[in-house]
Amino acid sequence: MAENPRTTTARDTDDHEMIEQAVTDSADGGQPTGNTGGSGGGGALARDVGSRDDLTRATADPQGHTRATKQDDIDTGQARPSTRGPDRQ
Repeated sequence: MAENPRTTTARDTDDHEMIEQAVTDSADGGQPTGNTGGSGGGGALARDVGSRDDLTRATADPQGHTRATKQDDIDTGQARPSTRGPDRQ
């Protein structure tokens, strides 16, 4: 039985050596920093939602997650309010 062509292609284009070198060369040695969420980095929407998430986790629910809503998009200028429906103004 012939080898699957996808296996051959994957083997031919394997970048694991380049990835390992980039991890080794990184400032933190590729170790996780522990700051995987919250308000660090990102655009205005990500910062706003992250800040709200940080506050929620600190005060109410340490296991909670805050999701971006349409209103968050509107507040940061990434979307416009709807001109349709019962809530239009």
